[in-house]
Amino acid sequence: MDLNELDFNNISEWPLAAKAVLIAFGCGLIGFGWYHFITSGQIEQLERAEKKELELRQSFEQKQHKAANLEKYRQQLAEMEESFGAMLRQLPDQTEVASLLVDVSQTGLASGLEFELFQPSGEVNKDFYAELPIRVRVRGRYHAFATFISGLAALPRIVTVHNIQIGGDDERGAAMAPMTLGAIVKTYRYLDESGVQ
Repeated sequence: MDLNELDFNNISEWPLAAKAVLIAFGCGLIGFGWYHFITSGQIEQLERAEKKELELRQSFEQKQHKAANLEKYRQQLAEMEESFGAMLRQLPDQTEVASLLVDVSQTGLASGLEFELFQPSGEVNKDFYAELPIRVRVRGRYHAFATFISGLAALPRIVTVHNIQIGGDDERGAAMAPMTLGAIVKTYRYLDESGVQ
């Protein structure tokens, strides 16, 4: 039987092979439509859900790790706050700066040095503290300089020494001959909230 002889108005009289082809074609068309309009959207939705699940799982694992170590984090935070508080106590407030300047000068005198220059400069404000630089020039022996620097380090407040320049009048026996030490000694003051603003 030729395909041109098939009557679409009377499919029931078609040969079995033609009916099978028509049924297979119809099933394929329905399957394609079902996949294209319903299943493909569901597959994309599933892929998005799986990706979201992976992100949520990673986020959960990170939060679970933090939660498991929460007590350690709290302990570490308490230690940091205590350490920070101890450091802040080493920064003088406005009323203690004058006594700290006296401590610096007395440390130099106690080391056997003679002050040629002791010039406090204006404060330089930083984030939460202010620097108070002091230009000093002292005269004395080399070992007295070391005693002076050690004495500054031993003060109960934070004092740092910058731009050290040592010079001498006599190149012979430098450890025993009088020399000059020039430096910038910086002390620091904690700024309260009004000082920061």
